[in-house]
Amino acid sequence: MTTHLEHTGHDHVHGDDCGHQAVNHGDHVEYAHDGHLHRRHDGHWDECEPAGHTVHEGHDHHHSADCGHQTVPHGDHIDYLHDGHRHAEHGDHYDDH
Repeated sequence: MTTHLEHTGHDHVHGDDCGHQAVNHGDHVEYAHDGHLHRRHDGHWDECEPAGHTVHEGHDHHHSADCGHQTVPHGDHIDYLHDGHRHAEHGDHYDDH
């Protein structure tokens, strides 16, 4: 689940050729832009942020710069695309984003 936080003042229109990294996330596509992940929603752009803290249980793989998974800059950390979702290192585990 994600929070509904509208990204106001967003004049840029994301799409296939916009130059920003596209990320498939559940039922929508997000675009990495200025450390945020944006998604189209009802005629405007929302920040795509997880609601709460969701630990990804049973994640034995350790992500790193050379692990082979696509990276997405996200705020003050890096998310890794793995098995159709984003993982972010958090202490001694990974969170599901």
